[in-house]
Amino acid sequence: MLNIATDASYAPNEYFDTDGKTIIGLDVDLGNAIAAKLGLKANFQNVTFDAIIPALAAGKYDLSLSSFTDTKAREATVDFVDYFNAGESLMVLAGNPKGVTGPDLSLCGLTIAVEKGTTEESEIPALSKKCTDAGKKAITGLSSDDQNGANLALTSGRADVGSADSPIAAYAVKQLAGKIQLAGQIYETAPYGIAIPKSPGLAPAIKAALASMIADGSYKTILDKYGDNAGAITAPAINGATS
Repeated sequence: MLNIATDASYAPNEYFDTDGKTIIGLDVDLGNAIAAKLGLKANFQNVTFDAIIPALAAGKYDLSLSSFTDTKAREATVDFVDYFNAGESLMVLAGNPKGVTGPDLSLCGLTIAVEKGTTEESEIPALSKKCTDAGKKAITGLSSDDQNGANLALTSGRADVGSADSPIAAYAVKQLAGKIQLAGQIYETAPYGIAIPKSPGLAPAIKAALASMIADGSYKTILDKYGDNAGAITAPAINGATS
């Protein structure tokens, strides 16, 4: 059995099916296929996103597929097998009433909704400093336990902007048709990584399984199912973060 931690609020990559119990999504399909390559079965368990890396470091799970951006900071605690490329996107209410144009000075004085523990949350202080350095009002971050909460903060008016990984933001816009829209272009493109404890060192085996999926076409089939083939890679890497 391969015990896999995931945050089941990050649709379409990992989320609960209509029964409220079964976790489905792109990462789930990939995890099941990787486990099969290793002659195992995958057991997905829902874990709050900001608790996943500490749980991996404590040896509670074998790995995590949960839309993790591979960063140098995270690599200090866990290993990553990179399997996809994604960026970040900003979401605003329909009509873009605040005139947001991207991760720039148009965000000054606004409140940004994010999920706890995400790359987007960690970037708010730097974005805010650019505002105050320019003599403008600081940005306020509003963090929620899951992505659904962050989306609700935006649609309810408690936040002016939402920030999430590009596939997740695009899906939210689709699901909340007419309520929110994207603002500006995708930015900060970086690899998604399968997070793995540094001991007992499963990364090479996971990398080999993923390489086999790329070679036999099953990797592409899964990405095509979710319309995410634009982020496809041609070869997996271990700890491929550039920043």
